[in-house]
Amino acid sequence: MHVLRFLIPAMWLAWLVFWRISAADVKAAQRFEPAWSRALHFVPLLLAAVLLAIAPEPHGGWLFQHFLPRGAARFWTGAGLTAAGIAFACWARVHLGRNWSGAVSVKQDHELICSGPYALVRHPIYSGLLLGVLGTVIALGQWRGVLALVIVLLALWRKLRLEERWMGETFGEKYQRYREHTVALIPYLL
Repeated sequence: MHVLRFLIPAMWLAWLVFWRISAADVKAAQRFEPAWSRALHFVPLLLAAVLLAIAPEPHGGWLFQHFLPRGAARFWTGAGLTAAGIAFACWARVHLGRNWSGAVSVKQDHELICSGPYALVRHPIYSGLLLGVLGTVIALGQWRGVLALVIVLLALWRKLRLEERWMGETFGEKYQRYREHTVALIPYLL
């Protein structure tokens, strides 16, 4: 079972490597968010990652208490959701192509992508990351994971709202029609 302790961290590490490599070939930014704005969503995401990654403390207080019973079913359900979320985010990243940016930006010759995962949700990378984090939280089963998930949701929601505004300013009526027919983040909810 010790090998399984590294399965979910290995998935996130593979995602991080893919993300870093795929960031090399993107269009130049025409408009980009200032560093202070980027920090407002990056720092909370980093905090959430630390919460999920820290070693368990047997007497570490309520954050380390289990809210789900331990067991193989919980772990494998969480691992499966983590893999599905990461895969969905990667599919969206590949589909977005050279229009992608880690910071909120408008690229030169920016294209509005409405197909593939973008036909399902307007922000499929965030949807995939949220599903991946939810899976990790389930596999972990501790309250610190729930706190991390809330932090991730709030950070991505802030970033999403800024992107929505900029895409509306850039694409006007076309983006408004896209918004009317495609949910932002979570099908049937948001």
